[in-house]
Formats: sequence, structure tokens, C-alpha cells
Amino acid sequence: MATSRTPFTALAAGLTLAFATLAPANAQTPTTPTLEKIKASGKAVLGVRETSPPMAYALGANEKYVGYHVELCERVLKEIVPDAKLEYMAVTAQNTLPLVQNGTLDIGCGPTTNNTARQQQVAFAVTTYVSEVRMAVRKDSDLKSISQLGNRTIAASTGTTAVQLLRKQERTLGAPVKTVLGKDHHESFMLLESGRADAFVLDDNLLAGLISNSKDPSAYRIVGEPLGAEPIALLFRKDDPTFKAAVDGVLTRLMQSGEMEKIYTKWFVNPIPPKNMSLNLPLGTTLRQLFATPNDKPLESYQQ
Repeated sequence: MATSRTPFTALAAGLTLAFATLAPANAQTPTTPTLEKIKASGKAVLGVRETSPPMAYALGANEKYVGYHVELCERVLKEIVPDAKLEYMAVTAQNTLPLVQNGTLDIGCGPTTNNTARQQQVAFAVTTYVSEVRMAVRKDSDLKSISQLGNRTIAASTGTTAVQLLRKQERTLGAPVKTVLGKDHHESFMLLESGRADAFVLDDNLLAGLISNSKDPSAYRIVGEPLGAEPIALLFRKDDPTFKAAVDGVLTRLMQSGEMEKIYTKWFVNPIPPKNMSLNLPLGTTLRQLFATPNDKPLESYQQ
């Protein structure tokens, strides 16, 4: 905001008026800490991932960040804070929530699952993707079902919900499942690639992206029944309902105008960089319904 403060002031005033219309006469005017921080610094900080295609990943030596969620974050911020400089910060599944909580990040643009435990720490936008947690194996593997995981070595990424799902599956099987953790998805995939793990458990879309960018995509398969379905969403500070209302407003307009489906197709159906390959994951029924009636329901509501 080197030249103008008008966009921020107008947005804050408009949102405050909207809340005031709905609130009791004695209610306090809502604060907008995120907008005030962006206005003061002149920049909005996006938390992005380096190795989570097609949701958020780095391209080339100059580390240009791209992906489905990166594009959604950019669309949202360019509408809410058009004069702000967008600054990208590489984060992991493990440190995203703390960096949002302490104000380092203004918005998290990685593939983060919305669940009730995390809702105690941060706020989530309306759901923009629903993933199925499955497993990637080498094509010569005999693993075909989650029921075969007992006494196998399975890779997972630190800080992901796959870790908890594997522990739950271990109890169900009544047999040990040795989980080896990678610091990020790239490292976890290397555990599978090198043979140190029999399978890699993660969201289906991320597995498809990692396989498409591997040295030999034909060497891997995604197999087995889903361990679970998970709502994925952008995230931000918990104490800023005004900012959430603004973000949800932009996303809802994209969904209901049909623009969101075009963005989805760009990243999940059309060929994507760097290898110009398609993930072939067309828009499913669940997500299509969410685009028609957006909500921010947590993971637990999908398990009922």
C-alpha cells in the first residue's frame, strides 16, 4: 500500500457495516487484525508448499510457486487487498498452523485438512477440495488393500493426518504397521522410490501429483480403498471473523459463477508443469455439491 490506503479502508468499512447490520445494537464492532497487519506492512504473506502438486509447489530455480490452492489464494488476496504485495513463504505440514497462529502467515495455501482439533487453533475457509487418503506403491508390489498393511513399512509425511489414520488402522488390524516419516512429501516419496517403504499414504491428489513428477511415473500405482475422505481448505487466524467473511465471499463467488470449476480443471485435468502431464482427476460429485452449497464443515462431519 505504498500509494493508497483506500482499498483496505473501503473493505474494512464495508465488512463492518455488513456485520453491524446483523449484530445486536450493543455488539462491538468487529476487528480486522489481518487486514490491519497487511495495511501496515504493505504485503500479504502466503504460506505455500514446495512439494505438494497440484495444490502448491515450486517450479524451477527461481522457486515460482504454483498450484490449485496457490491460485485460489492469489485470486482471494488480489480482490480483498489489491494494492498489497504478495510474499510467498515455504512451509511444511508441521509448521503451517504455528506460523498462522503467531501472525507470520496471513493465509495458508497448502493442502491442509480441516478438522475439529485444528479449528481450535486456526480458522478455515469454505472447503475447496475433498481428498481421499490412499496409498501409492511400486507397480511390482503385491499391496492392493489397506487390510494388507500389517507388518509392512509405510511412509507418511510429518504433520499430516495420514499418520493418525495409520495408527488407527494398526489398531484395527491388530498387527504392527511400521510408519517411517519424511519431513515433507518429497522425502516421503523418496522412501517409497528407494524401497525403504512398501507404500506411501497421503491424499490421492497429492500422490498423483508426486507420481506425475517422478523420474518414471509408470513405475507407481495408487491402490487400495480410501482410509478416509478429508475436506481441504485455506486457513488463517482464528480471531478474525471479518477476514474469514471476506475470503469466503470471494471463494463462494468463484464457485457459484463456475470459475472455480475452470480453475479445478486447469490443475486436476489439464496437463500441468513441470512435465506437462495430466493427473486425470475430474471433478467428483462431492466437490461439485460443495461448489453449489459451500460450507466449512470439519473432517469429523464426513465420518458420520
